[in-house]
Amino acid sequence: MPTTPYDPPALAAGTLRVIPLGGLGEVGRNMTVFEYDGKLLVVDCGVLFPEEHQPGVDLILPDFEPIRHRLDDIVGVVLTHGHEDHIGAVPYLLKLKGDIPLIGSGLTLALIEAKLKEHRIRPYTLTVAEGQREQVGPFDLEFVAVNHSIPDALAVAIRTPAGLVLATGDFKMDQLPLDGRITDLRAFARLGEEGVDLFLVDSTNADVPGFTPTERGIGPVLDQVIAKAPRRVVVASFSSHVHRVQQVLDAAHANGRRVALLGRSMVRNMGIAADLGYLNVPDGVLIDYKKARDLPDDKIVYMSTGSQGEPMAVLSRMANLDHAIEPGEGDTIILASSQIPGNENAIYRVIDGLTKLGATVVHKGNAKVHVSGHAAAGELLYCYNILKPKNVLPVHGEYRHLMANAKLARETGIPEKNTILGENGTVVDLRDGVAEVVGQVDIGFVYVDGSSVGEITDADLKDRRILGEEGFISVIVVVDSATGKIVSGPEIHARGFAEDDKVFDSVKPKIAAALTEAASSGVRDNHALSQVVRRTIGRWVNQSLRRRPMIVPLVIEA
Repeated sequence: MPTTPYDPPALAAGTLRVIPLGGLGEVGRNMTVFEYDGKLLVVDCGVLFPEEHQPGVDLILPDFEPIRHRLDDIVGVVLTHGHEDHIGAVPYLLKLKGDIPLIGSGLTLALIEAKLKEHRIRPYTLTVAEGQREQVGPFDLEFVAVNHSIPDALAVAIRTPAGLVLATGDFKMDQLPLDGRITDLRAFARLGEEGVDLFLVDSTNADVPGFTPTERGIGPVLDQVIAKAPRRVVVASFSSHVHRVQQVLDAAHANGRRVALLGRSMVRNMGIAADLGYLNVPDGVLIDYKKARDLPDDKIVYMSTGSQGEPMAVLSRMANLDHAIEPGEGDTIILASSQIPGNENAIYRVIDGLTKLGATVVHKGNAKVHVSGHAAAGELLYCYNILKPKNVLPVHGEYRHLMANAKLARETGIPEKNTILGENGTVVDLRDGVAEVVGQVDIGFVYVDGSSVGEITDADLKDRRILGEEGFISVIVVVDSATGKIVSGPEIHARGFAEDDKVFDSVKPKIAAALTEAASSGVRDNHALSQVVRRTIGRWVNQSLRRRPMIVPLVIEA
């Protein structure tokens, strides 16, 4: 059950306050705020992608409300890596105050700068690398290399007089990474010797036993699938998964195929990665999408977005025959990514649609075409034993992931009272090696819907679900303003009903009778009369048609 909000006490001198604003109980919108001596440090600022019960929503942001009145106190935003669930909400934060410094690695900052350019924001940035230490306000920051499914990911050690905090960001411990950059366990051991007072650790794969397989196992599988493909190949992945795109480029090159990038974000991100040297593009392998259509079918690989079944992404549009590339017999589609929780139905709909068109769909369930970017239980146990943290706050994951991570911590000897199972808005104070929950901030969902940010409410989404699932009925009645008697109507129109509008003929006399009765009782207020209409037709529709549609009554005085 969610915790009832309650205010934390005033922050005592010499105490570090930690408040996750997103990423706990969900896979996405990761954001944590650290406060010391009146200053705030933000680690990550990501988005969450909507699920089916949130129709029309484009993105979900962290709730900035707890810090909205303290933007001048923010000394920096540390971005651990360049995935959308860690950087996607930065433009919306900088729209509130544009000069908040962004701190991150070269690739991470390049990706966010490109995104901010679209929002016409030029940020202040500080580029950092593993092994570097920076004093930012009262926070002494040290950056540690970690291995993830995007290059240049960093964990951050945060030192204040209140203690040492280590936040991993997203990470795993691939010992044979494609770029040779492993998670720096020597630095972890050194921090462990110094004494980690609070460990904020990625929980996404905490309920997966053993170890996450190495990325190097994917390349030969992709090579084999592409070699056997008789016609076109389409590979769908995240638009920032540089390692996977590298493997596709290499496999295509080895099999005499060219590669065309599809999707604006894919083209933008891979251009940045290539320019900065994180993506090695074999000579002549990339080709413009428009020119690719002139190549023989067995000489092309399309690298696209849409691996999560997003309705407007390239792959979904292909499945719906709403794209210039129409999949068919002999085509091979590879879904080279994991399924974000909540997206399963959308992904399987796309797989079914592509299969129905005759394409062969290769995915994680039937071939080793993806490995996770997150540490599994075995890797997390190693981390706990190396670091031996005094306190643990599992982050980044749904509640079952946080629970599994906390259980691993306890198995390595961390006392249960030192293992904090928080949620978004949980306020944790750290002082003298003791971390305790001292409050719960009321955190909501902030929906981006077209150009509106935060204006759509849960009530609006409920209305959209009702419209989508139960239909819509409008009732127009004209009444005499003096007598309250019906002059015209009721006129009833319905949408989303299988039945003809004539089905409502039997309820019209009931509405007329209810309005006459209300008028005889002296009711003249339009709103009150509208409610009479709503109740009458609502009761009839529920009993007769077993539906609960949205009903919009309009009573007009004449």
